[in-house]
Amino acid sequence: MILFWLIFLALVGFILLLDLGVFNKKDHVIGVKEALRWTLVWILVSLAFDVGIYFLYGHGLMTGPKGPVEGYEAALEYLTGYVIEKSLSLDNIFVMAAIFGYFKIPQIYQHRVLFWGILGAIILRGIFILGGTALILHFEWIMYVFGVVLIFSAAKMLFGKQNDETDLEKNGVVRFCKKFLPVTTRIEGHAFTVKENGKRFITPLFMALIVIESSDVLFAVDSIPAIFAVTLDPFIVFTSNIMAVLGLRSLYFALAAMLSKFSNLKYSIIFILAFVGVKMLVADFWNFSTIESLGIILAALLAGIWASVKNFSK
Repeated sequence: MILFWLIFLALVGFILLLDLGVFNKKDHVIGVKEALRWTLVWILVSLAFDVGIYFLYGHGLMTGPKGPVEGYEAALEYLTGYVIEKSLSLDNIFVMAAIFGYFKIPQIYQHRVLFWGILGAIILRGIFILGGTALILHFEWIMYVFGVVLIFSAAKMLFGKQNDETDLEKNGVVRFCKKFLPVTTRIEGHAFTVKENGKRFITPLFMALIVIESSDVLFAVDSIPAIFAVTLDPFIVFTSNIMAVLGLRSLYFALAAMLSKFSNLKYSIIFILAFVGVKMLVADFWNFSTIESLGIILAALLAGIWASVKNFSK
C-alpha cells in the first residue's frame, strides 16, 4: 500500500517539474484559450487516475481503512471527493484574484507564484489529511465537529461580507509581514527577494505567496472535512484533493477575466458546504449513498453555473 502512495507522490512531483521546467520555463501571460486547454487536460488526467483507482481497489491492491472496497465504490468516492474539492476551490480563485490585485502582481508572474503556492498546499493538505484521518479513527465523534464547522462556514459565507482587496489591509499575515519582515514594493522579474543597498528584501511576489498559503490553510479547514463525509480512506481523500488542487492554476487563469460574471457560484458553494455538513450530522439516522451525494453536489454546481451564464447576457 505504501508503494502506491510513493508512486502517486512521484507522479505529482514529475508533473510539477514538467510544468515549471518545460511548459512554463519562460514567464508568459497565460491566455484564456491556453488556460481552458490546460484545465481540460487536468480534468482528463484526474479522470484517468480515477480509472486507476477502480483497478487498484477492484483487484485488491488497495484496501479501505475497514477492509476491501469494491472498485466502482472506490472510484465513485474519488470522483465525489474530486468534485467537492473542485467546487470549493472556486471560492479560492476569488481570493487569489483579490491577493494579486492588492499586491499588484503582473499577470506574467502570477503562474510562478501559484506554482509554489500549489506545492505548499500539497504539503499542508497532506499533513491535514493524515491528522484528520487519525482523529476520526480514534474519535468518531469528531465527524460531528467537522459537520458543524462546515455549516458555520456556509453561514459565514452567506451572511458575511465579501472578501476584497481592502480587507487585506487588515489581514493579520499581511500586517505581520509588513511589521517584522524587510518588505519592498519593487518587483524585479519573478524574483521573490531582491537586494537594496546591500540588504535583502522580500518582494510583493513573496508576500502574495505567503498570503495565498495562509489562505489555503483556511480553505483546507472546509474542503478536507467535506471529503471525509464521503470516505475515510486517506488515499482517496488525499489523491482526490491533490488532483483537484493541481488543476487550480489553469482554472484560475481560465476564469480570472470573468470572475465577476460567476457571482452566483457563491450560492452553489454555500449549498455544498451546508449539505455536506448536514450529511455528517445526520449520518446515524440517514445515510446518503455516494451516488446520491455526487448527484446532489453536481446539481448544485451546475445550477450555479447556469445562473451565472444567464447573467452573461444581461
